[in-house]
Amino acid sequence: MDINYELYKVFYYVATTLSFSEASKQLYISQSAVSQSIKTLEKKLNQTLFIRSTKKVRLTPEGEILLRHIDPAMNLIKRGESQLMESSSTGGQIRIGASDTICRYFLVPYLERFHKEFPGAHIKVTNATSIQCVELLENGQVDLIVVNYPNAYLGNVSNVKKIRTFRDVFIANNAFSELKGQKLTLKQLLKYPILMLDKKSTTSEFLHGLFQQHQLDLVPEIELSSNDLLIDLASIGLGIAFIPDYCIPHKSDNLFVVETEEELPERELAIAYNDQIPVSKGALEFLKYF
Repeated sequence: MDINYELYKVFYYVATTLSFSEASKQLYISQSAVSQSIKTLEKKLNQTLFIRSTKKVRLTPEGEILLRHIDPAMNLIKRGESQLMESSSTGGQIRIGASDTICRYFLVPYLERFHKEFPGAHIKVTNATSIQCVELLENGQVDLIVVNYPNAYLGNVSNVKKIRTFRDVFIANNAFSELKGQKLTLKQLLKYPILMLDKKSTTSEFLHGLFQQHQLDLVPEIELSSNDLLIDLASIGLGIAFIPDYCIPHKSDNLFVVETEEELPERELAIAYNDQIPVSKGALEFLKYF
């Protein structure tokens, strides 16, 4: 089917802004030209892509299907245009996806090194959970991601490299001092308030899976989206927090690790990218660090 790229471009801007007028502003064309382009595309595809009303525009189910394919394609085109405009001497730009925790406790030294070696390069870090990072990579919104592993969502990613191991630990403050020197079973731990990351994280999936392996149902007291907040709440005695060992504060007199009888399995951090898609010079240089 021979359809002009410009028609898909107009569709993309209307679909992402849900506004013919806003799309016309971003495309620097008239609103009538936007409307005509959408009508032409709908005619060529023999599908209605938008539900129009006087106040707003909504995608039809067919329009939503098309957007799921157009969105990553547009991101790839934007990436290509950006790379062509970059000077080879600057290292270009690098777009990384990683969680707040991985950024703060693992990536900062690597970002510092990269910045010193390529001071002209542009660094963009998008913070998201390890699950959401995979989606960012698949949609072409980032060049590479650093995520927790195992990660069931990495199945379609062509290149995954494990870069460090770690263990998760339970930490508490002196409000639970009676637990110092003891080794608790996972079943015994359930008697205490557990603080953990929310269900949209690989860490939550891991911990729930661990308890299920022992036929235990984990019901956390508090679920948050930040390991730093979990540490803060554990520090004031609200419960026992579950965090990666590399997040344990080095200078904390009132926090200690709650030992468990069952040895918690090691996990890993992995760096992932799609080697079938061209990446910038900066991204290639960054990958060499690992």
